[in-house]
Amino acid sequence: MRYLRSGPRRLHTQETGAPRAKTVGLRSGEIADRNIRVILEAIRRHGPLTRTELGRHSGLTGPGITNILRRLAEENLVTSNRRSGLGGGATATEFALRPEGAFSIGVKLRRTRGEIVLIDLSGQVHDRVYFDVEPEDGVGAVHAAVRDMVDRHATLPVVGLGIAANDWSDARSEQLSAMSTIARPCVENECTASLLAERTIGSALPEGGLAMIIIDDDVQAGFLIRGIPYSGVHGRAGSIGEMLTGPDNVQLNSVVGFDSLRSRIGDEDFARLLKGEEFSSPSLSQWIREAAGHLLDPIIAMAGFIAPSVVMIGSDLPQGVIEALIHQLSVERRDTSTRPLLTPWISPMRPASFSGGGVALGAALLPFLNTLLLQPASA
Repeated sequence: MRYLRSGPRRLHTQETGAPRAKTVGLRSGEIADRNIRVILEAIRRHGPLTRTELGRHSGLTGPGITNILRRLAEENLVTSNRRSGLGGGATATEFALRPEGAFSIGVKLRRTRGEIVLIDLSGQVHDRVYFDVEPEDGVGAVHAAVRDMVDRHATLPVVGLGIAANDWSDARSEQLSAMSTIARPCVENECTASLLAERTIGSALPEGGLAMIIIDDDVQAGFLIRGIPYSGVHGRAGSIGEMLTGPDNVQLNSVVGFDSLRSRIGDEDFARLLKGEEFSSPSLSQWIREAAGHLLDPIIAMAGFIAPSVVMIGSDLPQGVIEALIHQLSVERRDTSTRPLLTPWISPMRPASFSGGGVALGAALLPFLNTLLLQPASA
C-alpha cells in the first residue's frame, strides 16, 4: 500500500540554541501532501462530507478536492455514498473515513512493563496486550510484542510503529529497526503521546491550554498550548516528580509514584489495581490523601504560570482511584491549615479520557500523524 509520506519525524520543533535556517516556502509536492492531509482530517473530524462541505472546511477548489478524493479512494482511506436530499431534493455524494484503510501499532514502555495496542485510522483499538519487560532488554521486549501483534493481524495494512517512552534513544530505534520488518519507529515521551491522544480523538478540548499529569513509577506533566505539545528545552518541561512538595518538603515521586503506593498497600493489592480492580482499603485511602496533599503544589504552580483550561490526570490506576484523588485535591485546595490562602482560581481537574492516560494510544497515532493526518502545528 502506498502512503503520502514515509519515515518518522518529530511532531514539534524546540529551540536548541542552533541557528535557524531561513524560512522557505513549501515545494509543490509538500503543498499537495498538506492539502491531502487537510481533506482527510476534515473528513475524520466532521464527516461524512460532500464536496461542497469539504470546500468550506478546507478552502480548496472543487477540482482540487475531486483529485484528492480520487487519490484517497485509491488508497482505500475514504468511501463514498449518496446522501438523500431533504424534502425529496437533489442528492449529493458524501465522503466518509474508511477506518480499516490503515492501522498502526503503539507501544508504551516502562522499566518493567509495557502495553501495546493496534488501532485503526479512526483511533478505535482493535487489540491490546500488556507484557513484562526485563529492565536491561527493553528493545527485545518491544520487538517480541510487535512481532506477535503483526503476526496476529498479518492481513491488515499497518502503517507503522509508535513508541512512547521517556528514556528511548536513537540507538535503540536503530537496534529495533534492524530486528523488525516495520520501519523505524516514531518516538515521543509519554506525556506528549497522551496529549496527542486527547487532542486527536479524545474529548473536545476547551479553549486555552491543557495540562496532563501522568502518575506511574514517577510523576510527569505535559502541556498542550494552542493545540501544540510543548516539551521545553531538551524535553525537560513537566519533570514535576523531582519537585520538593508538601509541608514536609519531600520529592513528589517519593510520595505519589508507584513505589510509594506499592509500599503502602502491598504487592498483592498493587497488582490488583494495575489489573483494573476497584476496591477500597484504609491504606489506599491514606495514600490518596498524602498524594493529593503533595500533588496540589505543582498544580498550583501550573495554574499560576500557565493557567490551563483543564488539568487532566492519567494513570494505569482504575478510574475510581483517579476520581477519588481528584476529589481529595478539591478538599486540599480549600484547606487553609496547611496553605495560608484559598485557591479558587485553580484550573478544573478531571481524569484523562483513556485508560493509562492514553499513552499507548497516542503512540499509535504517531505514524498516522507522520504519514496521513495533520500534525499539531498544522491543525
